[in-house]
Amino acid sequence: MNIIYILWLRQMKKYRRSGIRMVLSLVQPLVYFLTLGFGFNALFQQAGRGSYIQFVVPGVVAQTILFTSIFWGVNIMWDKQFGFLKETLVAPVSRLKVMLGGSLGGATIAVIQGCVLFIIALIFGFHPYSWTMLLLTLVVMSMLAVTMVSFSSGVGSVVNDMQAFMAITNFLVIPLFFLSSALFPLEGVPKVMKAIAYANPLTYAVDAMRASLVNQSHFSLATDLSVMLGTMLLLFYFSIYRFKRIQA
Repeated sequence: MNIIYILWLRQMKKYRRSGIRMVLSLVQPLVYFLTLGFGFNALFQQAGRGSYIQFVVPGVVAQTILFTSIFWGVNIMWDKQFGFLKETLVAPVSRLKVMLGGSLGGATIAVIQGCVLFIIALIFGFHPYSWTMLLLTLVVMSMLAVTMVSFSSGVGSVVNDMQAFMAITNFLVIPLFFLSSALFPLEGVPKVMKAIAYANPLTYAVDAMRASLVNQSHFSLATDLSVMLGTMLLLFYFSIYRFKRIQA
């Protein structure tokens, strides 16, 4: 357990020293929130769907976590390139603990970034329907962060070329975000888009956050959490399987 904490703390210290990284990773979600939230708010209200700001904040928080955590595998590649991972793996500790320490650090950072964006949204007028449901929101944010960090760790363990890793993640991250329910309700969309959204795990994370923050959802909360849990466990197993076979 000590090695897990040490590697987690290492990531926290790196994050604390990188203020620019924290700010830049919030720019894109903040732009989406301010431009879309206020730009489409009047149209959304005219359509009788209430406040678009209330609707879009859960999606933008999910985007922040997605964008922060899916690039986590870059850290594994840097550690491989500069020899830190090799030195860690030859130590008398299990590879599982090594992976857990770093991955939990990445997931924690992603959740912190999501919380910062949420606080900014509160400043600009967002209000949750129940403050007591924020604990559930935090659980959903954590599950999403672990899911995407696990996927990124697995890919980072397989791929050795930085450009290939960035190409893979960039190829996935934009469709994951735009083909979920983050920016638009699923009611009334074309059947093809709805089918893709139903197959997109991010859809269920956004829907669960929307249920806990604004009491709106497309699926039942039990469905959202079940799909999220299944996806998280599957990708967590994938990351463990690949990391145990990593060549540092």
